[in-house]
Amino acid sequence: MILPILKFPDKRLQTKAAKVEAVDDNIQKMIKNMFETMYASDGIGLAATQVDQHLQIVVMDVPDSGEDYQFILKNRNTENSKPLTKKHPLCFINPTITKKEGKETHSEGCLSVPGYYAEIERFNHIVVEALDENGKTFTLEAHNLLAVCIQHELDHLKGILFIDYLSKFKQKRLLDKIKKSK
Repeated sequence: MILPILKFPDKRLQTKAAKVEAVDDNIQKMIKNMFETMYASDGIGLAATQVDQHLQIVVMDVPDSGEDYQFILKNRNTENSKPLTKKHPLCFINPTITKKEGKETHSEGCLSVPGYYAEIERFNHIVVEALDENGKTFTLEAHNLLAVCIQHELDHLKGILFIDYLSKFKQKRLLDKIKKSK
């Protein structure tokens, strides 16, 4: 089922998401609907907050450059882990970034702020721990676009949009543009 996506300046986008207590059938159905919504909107990431479900859930499917993904398995040397290839749907429940390194500026857009892009500086290497759609714990080392996308979507769970990183002047211009287009 395609879910409606909240659009800026909707105040519900500023809501902080609650932890998921249990990965049950309802959560799994919501995740399935979030993936359908993201794909139907030509997005690469979607946070539950964007579909007015204020739980710590993010879905994404980011093309892999060959170096972007690296799963780190407990008690296993990371050199033996194989990176994913092409595209790979990922679900993060109750995600936490445990490591951040390097900075890079990327042009970011958002399904909740359609048609607007801005250069945002983010970490280009992170490690994130989360539960998957089955409630199993995993750790992922992410680089480049994947790292940026994870940070962008996790910001949604804190009630932060990428435009919150812009100057007040640029934020006002965007709001004026949106009001004018309505």
